[in-house]
Amino acid sequence: MIEIEDLCKAYGKHTVLENINLKFSSGKVYGIVGENGAGKTTLFRCIAGLEDYDGKITSEIAPLKNHLGLLLTEPFFFKRITGKEYIRLLCNARGKTNIDIESKNIFDLPLNQYAATYSTGMKKKLALTAILLQENDYFILDEPFNGVDIQSNMMLIEIINKLKALNKIVLISSHIFSTLSDTCDEIHLLQKGKQIRAVKNDEFASLEEDMKMMTIGFKIENIGLK
Repeated sequence: MIEIEDLCKAYGKHTVLENINLKFSSGKVYGIVGENGAGKTTLFRCIAGLEDYDGKITSEIAPLKNHLGLLLTEPFFFKRITGKEYIRLLCNARGKTNIDIESKNIFDLPLNQYAATYSTGMKKKLALTAILLQENDYFILDEPFNGVDIQSNMMLIEIINKLKALNKIVLISSHIFSTLSDTCDEIHLLQKGKQIRAVKNDEFASLEEDMKMMTIGFKIENIGLK
């Protein structure tokens, strides 16, 4: 379980998150959606302990950050580290030292090549592989489907479903609504740093229509395409 109580985050006078209250249970997948700037990534960074904040974040297994696999939208890699060295570094950080990395290379990545030379999609798949091999209890996947080929997206969906079956907690943000509806138990909508709506599976279609109206409205007609 992860519980967030009255979470607030501001940069100077600019409030990014305001009074966020959420509870995440084991064996479930949660989607966090909203327009760019809604506060999704900041929320994830607060949960991961990368940002200071006001409020409270607690978990069954503490410290939370030591049991959390965080996939950032743009993972960071040192210039002179190979894919294999990167995976070994992250696994060592969790005490996982006897892993046959080559046999776990499900995305067929060039592990002996410098990670900094990878494409955007390859970097994301490398970072994902590393946090999976850490055997974490909690996972945050920030835009995991962006920049990844369709075959890998299909594999990602199966990985998320497997993590759910293993009783993990998975938090996902995505601008591709179909990927959320395929994987999530609940979806939470943020708008300008505030919680607007939370829905379960049977309301996903309604939420998608509401988001279309919020985002698109009558803008397409207003541009007057001919």
